[in-house]
Amino acid sequence: MRLLVLGGTVNLSRAVAAEGVRRGHEVTCAARGTSGAVPEGAELIEVDRTRPLPDLGRYDAVVDVARQPSWVRSAVAAYPDSHWVFVSTVNVYADDATPHGTPATLPLVEAIEEDVDLAERPEAYGPMKVACERIVLDGATSAMVIRPGLIVGPGDPTGRFSYWPRRLAAGGEVLAPGDPGDLMQVADVRDLAAWAVTASEQRTIGVYDGVGEPLPMADLLTQCADGVAAECSFTWVDQAFLQEQQVEPWMGPDAIPLWLPRPEYDGLPAHDVRPSLDAGLTIRPLADTTADTLAWLEATPDAPVSGISLDRERELLAAWHARPPR
Repeated sequence: MRLLVLGGTVNLSRAVAAEGVRRGHEVTCAARGTSGAVPEGAELIEVDRTRPLPDLGRYDAVVDVARQPSWVRSAVAAYPDSHWVFVSTVNVYADDATPHGTPATLPLVEAIEEDVDLAERPEAYGPMKVACERIVLDGATSAMVIRPGLIVGPGDPTGRFSYWPRRLAAGGEVLAPGDPGDLMQVADVRDLAAWAVTASEQRTIGVYDGVGEPLPMADLLTQCADGVAAECSFTWVDQAFLQEQQVEPWMGPDAIPLWLPRPEYDGLPAHDVRPSLDAGLTIRPLADTTADTLAWLEATPDAPVSGISLDRERELLAAWHARPPR
């Protein structure tokens, strides 16, 4: 199979290219080449997607991760007869509160058809992806859309999940955020990449969420701890206290990653994964993802890791233990 990856230098698009090469496909990555190297065995063709794509030949399948509608519009026009796998996001959904949603049950935000600078309007990310999806589904002969949630694993450029392998491996008393029963799901980048390549081979069509199994946070953190053979104990600190202490959710230097305010975000990390499993997604054990992420962190000293420091965590735990009885 001749596979064109629009990107191929960072995170999921790079993992797709690597998986394609591993399976013996002829892989071309079309990118500026400024964000990193393509995997060994893949060909890089330098392109500027602010301009129309040049004629790169005929491809059996195209995988694209773009968020700018004009880029996707140009690419679909250039390769309408290839099978398309477009990587979107769960941020296309207008409902973040309802658990166990699927593409068939959840409403979408209103599309933004023009390119928007996300530095000025970060809220345009989901709406632009909606527009990109429509361009692909309407313009390509056959197409599949994957809407990932939180993508994790080695090479993660956000550092959100990476916080946990490093923190758990350090051991001791660990601040566990929110309620132990809060649902959370993550997807290993390599599992999503393998699915995208399989979908390209089989010309799978439809719209699916790229998510892992939704797990109670207590189970998720326990599985992560098992992956790094952690000697630790969890102290569960409730949402109200964390908010009082001005701890940020999700990501950032003052955040505890994987923690989201509830109930307004009960649905965002708890999509129904069954339709995706039925469509060919396979999920590796979370302990394996955690172990591999820690190995990558240890081999990559400058790898990004989001989240609070150990000193800040100790301060929060001391304040939690010292609080008056309620």
